[in-house]
Amino acid sequence: MTLDASTRSNATSEPPQRPGNTSAGSGALAAGLRRAGVYIVIGLLSLFCVVPFAWVLLASLDRHANLYAKPPALSADNFIRFFHDATTPRLLFNSLLISIGATLLTLLLSVFGGYALSRFHFPGRKTLMFGILLVRVVPATATIVPLYLMMIQLHLNNTYVGIILVEAAYQLPLVLWLMKGFFDAIPLELEEAAWTDGCSRIAGAVRIVIPLSRPGMGAGALLTFINVWGDFLTPLVLLTSPEKYPISIGLFQAFSGHNQIDWGLLTATAVLYMVPTVVLYLFSRRYLLQATFTGALKG
Repeated sequence: MTLDASTRSNATSEPPQRPGNTSAGSGALAAGLRRAGVYIVIGLLSLFCVVPFAWVLLASLDRHANLYAKPPALSADNFIRFFHDATTPRLLFNSLLISIGATLLTLLLSVFGGYALSRFHFPGRKTLMFGILLVRVVPATATIVPLYLMMIQLHLNNTYVGIILVEAAYQLPLVLWLMKGFFDAIPLELEEAAWTDGCSRIAGAVRIVIPLSRPGMGAGALLTFINVWGDFLTPLVLLTSPEKYPISIGLFQAFSGHNQIDWGLLTATAVLYMVPTVVLYLFSRRYLLQATFTGALKG
């Protein structure tokens, strides 16, 4: 009896050990280490991406900018010199003219073409669609020489009209498919209701379909403007007058045309080169994120 009492007291005084406590603690520690490792990798990748842009921005504000990163002597002299220079503002104007012209022309043609491919069914429709997309698959370097000869025959080489037409032709297949997909998502019943109320097909498309396709138009405009703004090969081949060059060629000439690079002016040009695409993204973002057709048939 005494032995049983002492055994019972020892059993009640010592809490039972749970074998899962140790493994759970080690598992939480391992999960924390893995999470910390992921954060470290993400931080390093972020630094790898951000540091070049930070150097460009700081160098553009440094009156004594050079190739090496250092605390800048903050000044707006580089941007002032950009706008006082005889050539650099012209490069910016040329890029804006070419990019905006090609974007507007691409949107206009893609809206009409996308609506026709979405609403009208005719023999060879799918073949035509994939043939249009095939034009976009062919690399630009494979077509630039015959395209240059074609522009010479049409007397459109070294002209703003010629470069805008070529840039729009390069971007049209992708944007056309994009707009066709947006038009497919718009219920035909909405147009039929407009026709019942007395609208013609064109009036119904203008009042119903096009307003509902604004997110697609915003995405198409953003893609077109960015691609045309950053294009280098096409204007280099089709334009021969330096006063018609876009800013992409101007940046290249800043590296290759002088024995000593003006890093301050170059980085200021690079910052201004990025501004239009960022502004366009901020403007079109609200169209990209808004709901398109939710509840369009309700009520």
